[in-house]
Amino acid sequence: MSEYTFKLPDLGEGTVEAEIAEWMVKVGDRVAEEDPICAMLTDKAAVELTAPVSGRVVAVAGVEGDMVTVGAPLIVFETDAAAPSAHAAAQTEMPAAAQTETPAATPATVAPASATRPGKVMTSPSIRAHARAAGIDLARVPGSGPRGRILKSDLEAFAGPDDAAALPAARAPAPQKRSVTTEIKVIGLRRKIAERMAAAASEIPHFSYVEEVDMTALEALRAHLNAQKAPGQDKLTPLAFLGLAMVRVLRDFPQCNAHYDKERNVLIRHAAVHLGIATQTADGLKVPVVRHAEALALDELAAEIRRITAAARDNTASREELSGSTITITSLGKLGGIASTPIINQPEVGIIGVNKMVERPMVISGRVEVRTMMNLSSSFDHRFVDGYDGAAMVQALKELLEQPALIFMP
Repeated sequence: MSEYTFKLPDLGEGTVEAEIAEWMVKVGDRVAEEDPICAMLTDKAAVELTAPVSGRVVAVAGVEGDMVTVGAPLIVFETDAAAPSAHAAAQTEMPAAAQTETPAATPATVAPASATRPGKVMTSPSIRAHARAAGIDLARVPGSGPRGRILKSDLEAFAGPDDAAALPAARAPAPQKRSVTTEIKVIGLRRKIAERMAAAASEIPHFSYVEEVDMTALEALRAHLNAQKAPGQDKLTPLAFLGLAMVRVLRDFPQCNAHYDKERNVLIRHAAVHLGIATQTADGLKVPVVRHAEALALDELAAEIRRITAAARDNTASREELSGSTITITSLGKLGGIASTPIINQPEVGIIGVNKMVERPMVISGRVEVRTMMNLSSSFDHRFVDGYDGAAMVQALKELLEQPALIFMP
């Protein structure tokens, strides 16, 4: 028998430390080489790490929510054979404080890894949590993602639509006082979101501007284009038209397609348009990026938006796909409301929010007509984008959306 200490590897992009988002094993579990052992959270993404050797877990470096420095011991295995020579230099003693057994999940829903995983199970921390709550053994769920990774759709398909109906109907309890409080430790992606939102709100003097847009003509064009598509083809959404319109507008408003480098006190304007698409996921808010939107046609832009937002929701997006946006579009979809005050995604200097599309009576040339209306809610960094320029950009965007043929003009 020998012990092998696995140190936290370099997770890329200058990462010096990472947070333990989820332990997938605990002290005493036996694992096979390349079995998932934990998910680590960096500033950019959640990264799933796998076991470099086969053996039994004898120590782990803390609990979920703890920070681990790159190069520090993460987990110790007891192996039957000597550790691979490539990792020999990484073998060190695990600090005594770190030899703490990770709190086990509810025994009724999670069994030791050796009993539940005859092979490697690849999935995200959020899907593991959903499976535990539903009492589903992930080893039995076929995965359709890359390398057999289990996606949210796989878990839903395995559970089946009849599961909820099969549960006994519960009687409504009599009204009674409630005095229980629940403390939830803010860790993982939620902590990162909190830190970024607090920094943006405290450091950036936001200037917000709301304008209503008549989407009637664009919706008619969208319906016509979608009617030309073959059965089974993906339909165009308003978001694709908005993205293409933003590409056109930003040629005239380069000050809005920029990053502020606080360390160097430099404003960096970008010729490329890397569109961030704020996406709500089971893990929290993520901003996957459509790179070089200026080089994409309408159908290509629509397809890329679908691809990256799906990857963000399924936790298959790479770190590169979750960073580097130059301006962001945010939308609450059907919950869009009348207006919002979106918070800028640092280090960007502008963000455009999409609100709910509704039919309203409008006066057109002295007559009342029913029109499809939508509000655009925007925020700009007032240090670098003057109020006039921010408003002018939104007005230019409004003109393109109301006269959609202009979007396709060179």
